[in-house]
Amino acid sequence: MDRRDFTRTAILGALGAGALTACSDNTGDETAYPSEDATGGPNVITGPSVRWRLASSFSRSLDTIYGAAEFLAERVGELTEGKFDIRCYPGGELIPSLEVLSNVQTGTVQMGHAASYYFIGKNPALAFDATVPFGLTARQYNAWLYHGGGMDLMRDLFSDFNVINFPGGNTGMQMGGWFRVAVDALSDLNGLKMRIPGLGGQVMNEMGVNTQVYPSGEIYPALERGAIDAAEWVGPYDDEKLGFHEVAPYYYYPGWWEPGPALTFYVNRESYDGLPSTYQRAIEVAASEANVNMLAAYDHKNPAALQRLLDQGTELRRFPDEVMSRAQEVTRQLLEDEAAQNEQYRTIYESYKAARTDSYRWFGTAERAYADFAFGAGA
Repeated sequence: MDRRDFTRTAILGALGAGALTACSDNTGDETAYPSEDATGGPNVITGPSVRWRLASSFSRSLDTIYGAAEFLAERVGELTEGKFDIRCYPGGELIPSLEVLSNVQTGTVQMGHAASYYFIGKNPALAFDATVPFGLTARQYNAWLYHGGGMDLMRDLFSDFNVINFPGGNTGMQMGGWFRVAVDALSDLNGLKMRIPGLGGQVMNEMGVNTQVYPSGEIYPALERGAIDAAEWVGPYDDEKLGFHEVAPYYYYPGWWEPGPALTFYVNRESYDGLPSTYQRAIEVAASEANVNMLAAYDHKNPAALQRLLDQGTELRRFPDEVMSRAQEVTRQLLEDEAAQNEQYRTIYESYKAARTDSYRWFGTAERAYADFAFGAGA
């Protein structure tokens, strides 16, 4: 029996143990339905038929990051024998890309998928649900979230938004973005207009950059017409799809502001509480699988995409050390300043910082020694 069959059997067995008789439609209205006959054995589902809407912040063309929502919806459907149907909508189709969290909060949609640093205007601590500059990598973040107390802290944070959160993927280490002009020194950032969200955007602001936030579908035209001089998104696979190499010649690395950015599934609290426990478990299982699958997909797709970009003339450049050093100084100051005036932020930051210290010590030993030797050699 493979993993999917095992998970499906476990959930279906639980589903067969009891029956509910309400069917929930997209608007939240409920209609009574008779329960199904369970004579087919423990794998016959007698739970309700439920239909939900999930709003993503990402365009359909970004098949890996938007695909996490579709992956979750498909798996929930499989785990519930089609009884729990989640329909996914790309950014802007149902609600604006940058309004996902608020619409899940109010129950306009039952579920959402986004990067929580888009919403730091609502609470700056939301940055820790995604990533902070010079923070945790994807593996380190999952260690903190699943085993280091991070999930409890995030659940408490999202309770203020009437939301229960689930990990929804990770892109892994990102690139530093596309620039129409070269950045050879820290002074070259002065007055630059750049699309960059989250705390990374605040750091860039402190270094003289005029930062802006655009959803994915609006970045290319803004870069093409010169409304911005630079833009970051994810990495080679997505960036190639968005065509940034056609309008900006310089591709910088590393994306120090996003060492392991996590995505999150948001679920309206009342909608979640109204589900049978087995359907709740189906969401949890599917989200965990989506979390792992996204990172694996990017790690598989990015190498070939980077080579294609280089073959098309993209100029790969590393950020100067003085840019990296100054960014790290500014990041540290911003984090400490916010922690000094916000108790909830400070509690999360102290946990995150302790996890980072421990992770860096360990990863800086065996992992770094191996990477320094093996990666450069190309095996």
